[in-house]
Formats: sequence, structure tokens, C-alpha cells
Amino acid sequence: MSKGQRENIAAITGASAGIGLELTRKLLSEDWQVIALNRSDFPPDDRRIQEAVKEGWLRIYKTADLADYDSLSRALKEIKREEQRIDILFNNAGGSFPELSYSKQGREKHYELMTVVPYIILMELKELIKNSRLKTVINTSSSALKFTKEFTIESLERPRVFRKLIGPYATSKLALSLWTQAIAPQLAKDDIKIRSVDPGSNNTLRKGKKTGLPLLVVPLMKLFFSPPTHGAGRLYEGALGEHRNETGVFLLKGQVAEVKFIDQARDVLERVNTIYEHEFLQHHI
Repeated sequence: MSKGQRENIAAITGASAGIGLELTRKLLSEDWQVIALNRSDFPPDDRRIQEAVKEGWLRIYKTADLADYDSLSRALKEIKREEQRIDILFNNAGGSFPELSYSKQGREKHYELMTVVPYIILMELKELIKNSRLKTVINTSSSALKFTKEFTIESLERPRVFRKLIGPYATSKLALSLWTQAIAPQLAKDDIKIRSVDPGSNNTLRKGKKTGLPLLVVPLMKLFFSPPTHGAGRLYEGALGEHRNETGVFLLKGQVAEVKFIDQARDVLERVNTIYEHEFLQHHI
């Protein structure tokens, strides 16, 4: 099959493992082309993935660390140079870290990776999205945001305390869903729709990798959480299912759900945009 016969193109961050890998497999099986923006390699023993790479259906752009602006900028420039359009952008890369850590730019790592970086990627790839037919952006959020009791931009960037899963991870996902809602009217001017989607509880544990999950959650995840194909299905439905014509919404279990602290959505958007304009753009033109 030639590249031309695969009419739809998805860009997926964090496509080489967990939910991102299953989403990549699903889209390739449904005759999509996939642009992958990854830190790590795809499984070398996955024959379908390797065949897709060989045929040019799966195109891989590597970054040493998505939260490192120098590395991210190089990868995004390469995508803009090589690609013509993106029908759906899946801002999916993320993770839960075991302790308080900071990005190269000096912000808490969950917040940098899962709130700020998806905004940068959207802004940088916006022209490619505008060139497409589906013009859709899906941000991977989390139901963990429901556990957030207090919310300020200052505590996002430099938390006073660190709690696994319900601390910086949850507040970063909340902030992501907040700016998703706030930016929707602006993107609508270019006919771009954006939604944040909870992929549900998935077992994404990887051997030998430190986890940012509370100790009690790890055995529960192994026993009761769904395989990553479940989360991939949720993201796929979030993009192409019954809510495909809605924008700015947060989808939880496939339904539109309220987001807390919505009065701060505009502030979050302004903050991530300031970081984009004054830190990313000024140093990486």
C-alpha cells in the first residue's frame, strides 16, 4: 500500500510505549499514517511496527527529552520541514515521577511535560493541523484531576509538597484540561477542535522503570487496571467518536464532564502562552 492511499495522518507524542504504542498500532491497522514524537525506541520485535517504518507509514522523530526545549525544538523543526499536514494531534506523552524533580527550565517536571509542552507542540504544529481535513487536537488528561483540592499557578511550577499521583501529576493534568477549554474559541477561528480525554485506568507499568505511583496502587494496577489498549480506545473515541464535533470539553468515561477551578482556565492559558513566547520562541527561532 502506498503512502498516498493512507489519507489520514495522526501525530502522537509518547508513541513508543503504553497507551501511545497501542494507539499507534490501532491507527496503523486502520490505514492511518502516524508521525511519532518519541524519547524512546519502538519495540524492535514488533513486526507490524517495523514494517510500517520501512513502508513510510510510521515516521519517527526523536527527542532526548520532550521537557528539554533545545531537544524538543530540533524535533519540531524536523517535523515542520518533512511533513505536510496533521489530521489529529494526540498530545499523549506523560508519566508520573517518583519524587519532586525539575525540568531544565526550572519548573516542576510533571507540569513542564504534561501542561506546558503540549501547548508548545500545538502552537508549533498548528499550521500543519490547519492544512488537514480533520483539524483535531486530543490532550491526554486524567481523572486524577478530581483529587485536586487547591490550585494555584505558583504551586504548579514549584510545589511546596510532593504527593504521588494526587499531587503534581493531578494538578498538571487539571491545568492541561483548563487551558484546553480556554483555548478552544481561539482555535475555532481556524476550524480546529480540541478536547482533553481521560484514558481511564490502564496498567502501563514497565519492568525496571521507577514509578511515581503510591505503593498501594502498584499491585492494584497489576490486578485490576485495563491493558493499554483500553486507554488507546478511549483516546481514539475521544477523537473520532460521538463528541468529535465538540471543542474545549473534557471527556471522562466517554462523556463530557465538568472541570474544577474553571475560573482559572484563562490564567493557565496565559501562563503557558507566556512561557511559549518568552522562553521557547525567543531562544529557538
